[in-house]
Amino acid sequence: MRITSKGQVTIPQEMRDKAGLLPGTEVEFAFEDGKLCVSKSEYGTRGRRVVERMRGKGSIRMTTDEIMALTRA
Repeated sequence: MRITSKGQVTIPQEMRDKAGLLPGTEVEFAFEDGKLCVSKSEYGTRGRRVVERMRGKGSIRMTTDEIMALTRA
């Protein structure tokens, strides 16, 4: 297996299947005992990470209906 000039490598289908790596899956890289390891991101997708970071940050208490009324006005 060879790394491209862009740093890309193809993970064999059998290994992707075994690891549950589907197209669009977020992955993380880490060094463990001198080896480069790739694993599914425990933080999920970028969108999910943004939502989790923002969760509970709002200071105005509004119902969904109130928010929808504002966006439609």
